[in-house]
Amino acid sequence: MIKPKVCILRTDGTNCDEELFYAFEKFGSSPQYVHINELRAKSKKLKAFQILALPGGFAYGDDVASGKILAVELVSFLKDQLQEYIIKKGLIFGVCNGFQVLVRTGLLPFGKLGKMDVTLAQNESGHFECRWVNLKIETSRCVFLDDHKRQVSQLAVNHGEGKFFADTKTIKKIEDENLVVFRYVDEDGKQTQLYPQNPNGSTNAIAGICDPTGRILGLMPHPEKFVDITQHPNWRRKKFDPPHGAFIFEEMIRYAQNS
Repeated sequence: MIKPKVCILRTDGTNCDEELFYAFEKFGSSPQYVHINELRAKSKKLKAFQILALPGGFAYGDDVASGKILAVELVSFLKDQLQEYIIKKGLIFGVCNGFQVLVRTGLLPFGKLGKMDVTLAQNESGHFECRWVNLKIETSRCVFLDDHKRQVSQLAVNHGEGKFFADTKTIKKIEDENLVVFRYVDEDGKQTQLYPQNPNGSTNAIAGICDPTGRILGLMPHPEKFVDITQHPNWRRKKFDPPHGAFIFEEMIRYAQNS
């Protein structure tokens, strides 16, 4: 079976790109590192890929706001490529800083490139959060996770600006359209606003969302950091087989192969 091609988008300050590359390669796709300048120069083109992946970690040093400069660059210089890529039904996946970028381009939550409807604000704790959290997978429009059976996953968060926030009308629209894919939950699997189970104070405990097509997914926790059992600090004491980040990559790659 042909391996889907994955564009791992990089620019100054990007990190977690190697972890993302490793995860996609491990589960059967063909990832490539692509610098944004290569897309701007058109020496590489988005239409050559089946998955566009935006890694976590401090693009352009998170100057102005997290993900803001890269988002402006994408909207200003790569709007046509992005629109062409979306029309051909490519998948887009953003983790942490990548999620922040997708929100600030307007691709999430409503697929309106250039119109920002929600934000990822500073954590209510007032500091950078680096911890493991429990997530519940919701019934959503996400095309490759719609029938997944796992109820709760445990993943790591590493961010300073992860509070999902919007006005009441926008949150209602997101909920009504089933765009919430992941929520922070407590030990009983119930959504929570309590810290530290909800590490940033996100409205409605929202940890990850998709767009109305279900082909664009963003989340704050890092699934690429838990694709091997030994990446969990308690791997000897608890059963994490398969690792809780694995299914996201497996299902995304399988969907891309069959599309």
